[in-house]
Amino acid sequence: MELSESGSPIYRHEKRDREFEFALGDSENIEKISEHIERYVGPIATVFHELISDLVHIDVHIVKPTDDRPCYTLVTSGMSDIAMGCPDEYPDLKYSELLICLPPTWNINQESWKAEENYWPIRMLKFLSRFPHEYQTWLWAMHTIPNGDPPEPFAQNTSMSGVILLPPVTIAEEFHELVIDENKTIHFHAVIPLHSDEMDLKLKEGAEALFDGFEKNRITEVLNPSRPSTVQKKKKSWFSFGK
Repeated sequence: MELSESGSPIYRHEKRDREFEFALGDSENIEKISEHIERYVGPIATVFHELISDLVHIDVHIVKPTDDRPCYTLVTSGMSDIAMGCPDEYPDLKYSELLICLPPTWNINQESWKAEENYWPIRMLKFLSRFPHEYQTWLWAMHTIPNGDPPEPFAQNTSMSGVILLPPVTIAEEFHELVIDENKTIHFHAVIPLHSDEMDLKLKEGAEALFDGFEKNRITEVLNPSRPSTVQKKKKSWFSFGK
């Protein structure tokens, strides 16, 4: 396995070596996730269903903004239908779902999703949810995934080109885990889009190196596609000019 300078594993986008595998959603799993969302986030206004699914059936549940929670909340279901290929030392971390929050001004409807500038957060959730099953690996908190190799911006309205998974900070901790039974607990991770220099910093120095900048800039799972990088640029010394 390829490792970064900080010792983190690096997952590269390679050609898939398995054929299309038609999948149906686990109705019992979907129901329990839906109940969990409504208990801790809010009423589900709509569900963006997949018509044809490969490997796992990924739906995106959408909770509308409210006065108490002024953002759209998008939560996946289906990623946890199948266990991820996590390391043997982490047998309890096989099942995950993802979420991201969008500003209340974001265009959320089928017509607006024809424009990639509106649709890319949903495309990203679907890609990440299917990623561990496509490549028989796992995704977990602190993992970073680039948008391609080399990474490219997700859309024209952002310069961010990768993501990191972190625990949600805008939702009560009780939401972070959903116990299905004694053999299955679903863990919910927030997807935080990153700039290329933020990904580089994490790979070189570890996820902890990002947190000072995240805290100073109040970065959460609520997406701001035009936010600047949180990496502080080193100022050039006056004595170094001309060298």
